[in-house]
This record gives sequence, structure tokens and C-alpha cells, in this order.
Amino acid sequence: MADNENRMVKEMSWEDFRNNGFLLIINQFLHIFGIAICVEIDKDTDQILRVFPARVKFRGFSEESTSKAYVRVSEYMDKNAKELLKEAKE
Repeated sequence: MADNENRMVKEMSWEDFRNNGFLLIINQFLHIFGIAICVEIDKDTDQILRVFPARVKFRGFSEESTSKAYVRVSEYMDKNAKELLKEAKE
């Protein structure tokens, strides 16, 4: 198997996807269509039990949640900017 650094696809955990703000950002777009990616979390262990797309009636998120997600995405971009630029140029 190829070295993980050279792989074309690197799996990201749902925890990382959520913690880096991507879930909220993607769900903002999906809300246009009345859809969201839902995450079921065990309240005792904080472990993600399952992730699934769903039809939803609500639209949007609070300003506080959205601002936190933008900060997290910006931090991800700051931390990974050199690698992302390198990949884009390849």
C-alpha cells in the first residue's frame, strides 16, 4: 500500500470534519434544498454513532455557531495552506 502522504485520497474522520467547521459550512449549503448531514452522538461518551443525510424543515444556524465554524475553517486553512497550495499545483 502506498504511503499515506502520497495517496490521492486521505480519509478524514467525521470528528475532524465536524471539529474543523466543515459540517456546518456544508450544511448551510444543503439547507437551501431542505437537506442536512445529521450526526448522532452518544451523550455519555461524545462518540459519533452514525452520520446520515436527512430531509429537514429548518434553515440556517445561529450567528454564534456560524462564526465559530468560520474561525475553525480559517484555522484549518492557516494550518494546511502550504500543503493545499502544493496539491493544487500538482
